[in-house]
Amino acid sequence: MMDATKYQIGYYPPPVEPGHVYEWMQKDHIETAPAWCSVDLRDGNQSLVVPMSLEEKLEFYEMLLKIGFKEIEVGFPAASETEYEFLRKLIDEDRIPQDVTIQVLTQCRDHIIRRTFEAVKGAPRAIIHFYNSTSEAQRREVFHKSREEIKQIAVDGAKLIKELSREYEGNFLFEYSPESFTGTEPEYAVEVCNAVLDVMQPTPDRPMIINLPVTVEMSMPHIYANQIEWCSKHLKYRDAVVLSTHPHNDRGCGVADAELAVLAGAQRVECCLFGNGERTGNVDAITLAMNMYSHGVDPKLDFSDMPAICEVYERVTRMHVYERSPYAGSLVFAAFSGSHQDAIAKGMTYRKEHHQHRWDCPY
Repeated sequence: MMDATKYQIGYYPPPVEPGHVYEWMQKDHIETAPAWCSVDLRDGNQSLVVPMSLEEKLEFYEMLLKIGFKEIEVGFPAASETEYEFLRKLIDEDRIPQDVTIQVLTQCRDHIIRRTFEAVKGAPRAIIHFYNSTSEAQRREVFHKSREEIKQIAVDGAKLIKELSREYEGNFLFEYSPESFTGTEPEYAVEVCNAVLDVMQPTPDRPMIINLPVTVEMSMPHIYANQIEWCSKHLKYRDAVVLSTHPHNDRGCGVADAELAVLAGAQRVECCLFGNGERTGNVDAITLAMNMYSHGVDPKLDFSDMPAICEVYERVTRMHVYERSPYAGSLVFAAFSGSHQDAIAKGMTYRKEHHQHRWDCPY
C-alpha cells in the first residue's frame, strides 16, 4: 500500500487580502498571444540522453527562427564548452537576425557571471538571464541560509551584472528568476524580485523580465494563477517589468499552468517544442500556440508545416513525437469510431455546401 502520509502540500498560497477578488477568474480565454521564448537549446537539450551536437543545435536554431521565435535561450555558456562555442558561432558568423534576441543563462555566482559576459560579448541583442533558488526547502536543505542571505545573493548578482553590462560590448537586456518559485512564499519572492529591480532600475522603454517559474510543479494550476496575479500586483516598476512564466510538467498540468498564468498577468512564456525538458518536461509550445489558434487568436508562431517540424525534432533530439500528441501526433486526425467518421464526413460536406470559411467540423 502506498503511504500518503510521507507527503504534504509544499506550496504557499498568496496572503489573504480582505475584499480581494482574483481577476483572472473572470476571463474565459486568452485574447492576445504572449511573447514566446524557446528554451529548447538549453532546458530541452540538457535533458536529452544524447545532447545535440553543434551542427544539430544549429539546425534546430534555424528551425526555431523559421517558426517565428523572437527570443531563443541558446544555452548556459559558462557551464558547457559546446554551448560556449555555439553562442560564439552565432555571434561571430552573424547568424542572429535583427529582430531576434538570444538569451543566455547564468547563476548568481561571480565567476559564472563573468564567464557569461565573455561568451556573449558583441551580441547584437542578448538577454542575460540570472537566477538563484529561493524556495523554503532549498534555503533550509541545500544552502543553509536565511531569507536575508538568499536575497543578498540575488542583489549581489544583479549589481555585478549591471556593472559588467557597462564594460562589455553588446546590447544587453536582463531577466531575473527566483528559481523554485513554486516552493517559495509569494511575499518573499516579491521581496527578492523587488530588491533586484531596485538595483537594475528598469524603465518602460528598457524593461526587465521577471520570470516566476514552475521549476517543480507543486500545486493545481489555479493556485499558480493566484500566485502570478498576486505577484503582478505587488512588483515594483510594474510598467517596466515583463512578467514571464517557465512551467514544468511534473503534475501533468504544464499547459494549464501557462494558460492560466497568462490570464493572470503573465506576458511571456518560456517553453519547448513538444514539451521536451527535465523530468516530465517543460511546457509544450506547440500545444499552447495551437490552443490559441483554435480560439481564433494568432499565436505569432507558424506551425503550418507540422510534419517537417516533427521530422527535424525527432532526428536531432532522438526523441519520439507520441502518436496522440496534441496537434502533431500521427493519429490525431484519425477517427476509428463509426459515429465519429460519419459526423466528420457530414460536417465536411456541410462546409463545402455552405462555403464556410470558419472551421466547426465535428470531432
